[in-house]
Amino acid sequence: QVQLVESGGGLVQPGGSLRLSCAASGTIVRINVMGWYRQAPGKQRELVATSTSGGSTNYADSVKGRFTVSRDNAKSTVYLQMNSLKPEDTAVYYCNADLTFFGSARFQTNNYWGQGTQVTVSS
Repeated sequence: QVQLVESGGGLVQPGGSLRLSCAASGTIVRINVMGWYRQAPGKQRELVATSTSGGSTNYADSVKGRFTVSRDNAKSTVYLQMNSLKPEDTAVYYCNADLTFFGSARFQTNNYWGQGTQVTVSS
């Protein structure tokens, strides 16, 4: 019933910008943590940025000052604004969320991953 759908990935030149979106579908009652991870070929998946229900944000050192995570609770959507992109930012970006939803006649809390969206930074 709950699904995360990412969009906004693509090919961009170094120094360019992209905005990723991740929308959670389903009867969402609360998003506890929602954010982004990425995985480059041959590397481990790593945290990029997260946003908590209290408004706190967390960023990887490698993207600090360049990326901004934000959320729209009414739309159950999280965004990742990526500026000053570098070739080393090339990766598959995955949306992740810890959220509470209504299912099976009760509230449930679980963790979900999106399918991923490719971001390629190249000339």
